[in-house]
Amino acid sequence: MSPRTQTIGSSNPEYVNARVRARRAALFGDDEYRKLVRMGPSEIARFMEETEYETEINALGARYSGVDLIEYALHRNLAKHFDDLLSWSEGRLYDLIANYLRKFDAWNVKTVIRGVYTDTDPEAIESDLIRAGEFSDREVDRLLEARSIEEVVEQLDGTIFGDPLAEAYEEYEETEVLVPLENAVDRTYYEHLLDNVGRVSGERDDPITRYVEFLQAEIDFRNMRNALRLARTGTELDPAEFFIEGGTLFTRSELSALVGNREELLAQIEESRYGDRLDEALAELSEADSLIAFEHALDAALLEYADKLANRYPMSVASVLSYILAKEREVDNIRAIARGREVGLSEEEITEELVVL
Repeated sequence: MSPRTQTIGSSNPEYVNARVRARRAALFGDDEYRKLVRMGPSEIARFMEETEYETEINALGARYSGVDLIEYALHRNLAKHFDDLLSWSEGRLYDLIANYLRKFDAWNVKTVIRGVYTDTDPEAIESDLIRAGEFSDREVDRLLEARSIEEVVEQLDGTIFGDPLAEAYEEYEETEVLVPLENAVDRTYYEHLLDNVGRVSGERDDPITRYVEFLQAEIDFRNMRNALRLARTGTELDPAEFFIEGGTLFTRSELSALVGNREELLAQIEESRYGDRLDEALAELSEADSLIAFEHALDAALLEYADKLANRYPMSVASVLSYILAKEREVDNIRAIARGREVGLSEEEITEELVVL
């Protein structure tokens, strides 16, 4: 993948959204997932060969098999689709989409850091990378060549992650815990997004307003997830270190206080604008302490929220962001099914791992 370049000129949301609607209609639905959970990895790969994943399965089939083939095909297909989004887009719309897709640069940086930290084989690390961000293939390959956390940080010098990671590395050296590094990556990604959105007019059809509204929800959901993880584990880590600026649900001080009072934390989430989409999950979390199920509910609720924005403002960037999330969920679901079948999970156990609306 070649590096992205900024473009100028007017946006073309009508054309892009028409293309996106066609791609969204082709995503797997409940019927496909019901078929897949009854298949083994080889059968899943053959099934995918009869779908829009045909090109990737055929291209990679000579090198990989089983779950490896499925994962490499999923990631290559994801990158292709998001490259298509950028090739269709012009002007400001291109800029908004390209900046959002840097989430995969953040994903890849954290994946490499974790892999190096656990001394994982580079090929195994590569299987989890998604080359759909702004980094070129060469830049990603150079990250894979790193043999220490320090080398990873050095390779990122000059990128948006460079200075924040260099600062966080000092704390990592003292603690040998990855939390400071991972938090630096996440905060940098969202801060960069919000710093570059431009002026928000608040008008109904203003694309920047819709973009910011979506980003605020995504940040709120990330802060929710981090707060509940901290509340459940009872860790002594400072909740403020996990806080991401830019949402509407918590302030930094509120999050720090609520982590110590789980009931109040759940109450604030329930009373928020997201509460009606999470009421069942909140009840389950209160009764069974099922954080995994709640995190799946968060993913589904964010997708539902994005769909709501897309339906309300069909010619805005919200439709594109909604499609990006939906495509990610498809990839995550297929991968979860393949991995679950590989380790012998039951159909019911695998189904519980899926994020569906």
